[in-house]
Order: sequence, then C-alpha cells, then structure tokens
Amino acid sequence: MEESHKNWYDKKYKLILLIPIIFLIICVAYLASFYSKNGDFIIKDSSLAGGTTITLQADADTQQLEDFLKQKFPDVYIRTIADISSGKHIAVIIDSSAGPDELKAELESFLGYPLTSENSNIEFSGSSLGQNFYRQLVIAVIISFLLMSIVIFFLFRTFIPSIAVIFAALADIVMTLAVVNFLGVRLSAAGIAAFLMLIGYSVDTDILLTTRVLKKREGSINQRIYSSLRTGAFMTSTGLLAVLPAFFLITGLPDSFRQIFLILGIGLFCDLINTWMTNASIIKWYTVAKRL
Repeated sequence: MEESHKNWYDKKYKLILLIPIIFLIICVAYLASFYSKNGDFIIKDSSLAGGTTITLQADADTQQLEDFLKQKFPDVYIRTIADISSGKHIAVIIDSSAGPDELKAELESFLGYPLTSENSNIEFSGSSLGQNFYRQLVIAVIISFLLMSIVIFFLFRTFIPSIAVIFAALADIVMTLAVVNFLGVRLSAAGIAAFLMLIGYSVDTDILLTTRVLKKREGSINQRIYSSLRTGAFMTSTGLLAVLPAFFLITGLPDSFRQIFLILGIGLFCDLINTWMTNASIIKWYTVAKRL
C-alpha cells in the first residue's frame, strides 16, 4: 500500500501543482476585473475610506432600513450581528460616507426615537485621515512581505526553494483577498492587520516543509514530505479550529474581530492548498531534478 502511494505521488505531483496554479490565475483575473470596476483592490469601510459607522443595539428590519437610507445615502451598507441560538438580531451596523449628524438624523426619523449612548455607538473618520491610514497599512504589509522574503533567502540560500516559499505565501494573500472581495466584505483597519498576521501564518508550514525536505537526510523525499504534512496540517488545522468557531459561534463580538477571524480562516484554508499542493510539488520537483 505504501509503495503504491509512493508511486502515485511520484507520477502525479506535477499534475497536482496545476490545481492551485489554475485557482491562483482565476483569483488574479478576478482581482484585475475588480480593480478595473472599483479603482482599488479592496472594498474599504468608513475607517479607511472616511465616513460614519453607527452600531445600533436593536432588532430592526434591515431591509426596510436599507431601502429608507439608500434614498439619501446610496453607498450605505448594513450588516447585522445575531444570536446564533435564536437568530435574533442583537445589533445592526450602518456604514456610510455621510457625516454623523446627517446619518443619525435619518436613522432617528426611521426608528422614531432618539439615538443615545445607551442604544447606539457612533464612530466617524475623515476621508483624508482614513486614506492616509490605509496607505500606511498597505506600506506596512508590503514591507513585512519584503522582510519575510529576505529572511527566507537568508535561511535557505537557494533560489528555487526560497521562491517556492515566497510564492506560496503570496498566493495565500492573493487567494484570500479574492475570496474576501467575492464575499463583499468591506475591509477595516483590522482586516488589513489580519493580512499582516496571515504573512506569518503562511510561511511557518512552508519553512517546516522546506527545512525537513532539504536539510534532513533520514528517509526518502516522499517520507520527509509526508512527515512534514502530518505536522504542518495539524498546525494549520489547529489554527482553523481556533478562529472558525470564534467567527460562527461567539455573538456580540466587535465587527473588527469577526473580520480578523474570517480573513485568517480563509487564509489558513488557502495555506493548506498552497503549502501541500504548490510548495510541496515544487520542492519535490526540485529535489528530483537535483537528485538530493
């Protein structure tokens, strides 16, 4: 059985590599189309684009509320926080580029009662401040990725394995961003920070795999890859089991936390694909060609 498994992987590892490559191409094409339509690679919420966010502690008819507010604020975006057991809305979050006084007045007109600190929370960010903050966050992500790449090259000192690790990490970010945009998630500052965290999560299993395959000599190449898979898949699965229940089961969390959990959950799933289908196949190809 083990020998047949080995023979299957030896014949199919190049074909396996095509699956994440095709998915990555689809994601890149989607992001290019998204950018041409929206002028940016993400949908920004008011904390990054500027505007007002009102968190309303009430169970309101969100569809009627959205239809009412869109008459005056076409860009308004409404989402809800619900109790997972009962399905009852415990909070409604209204996001718009409008000023706080305008949005508050329209909300009070719809609800029929005044908004106070006891039944709502109002946050406002100026457009110039939000844009500057967004720019700094993007620069931080780019610098982090470049520093990670330098460390990887210093660690392995070999071009192909280093590029394989960096490519897998980049693919994690691109795929996650495409899925987040497809879901219509409006990214906040916390969402950008989640991509920073994802860079670290992305490279740990890739470093584990590359180190075991290239620097250890016990067992065959396939045995080293399978050993790395058992350890690395357990690490990533543990991360998924931490963030996904927090996203789906814990109610009352701030929206920023839920966004972090969502992005990390998607990113870790993409990391399973890119580490064990992309990076593993490239490392296998490299070691076979070099007869290591």
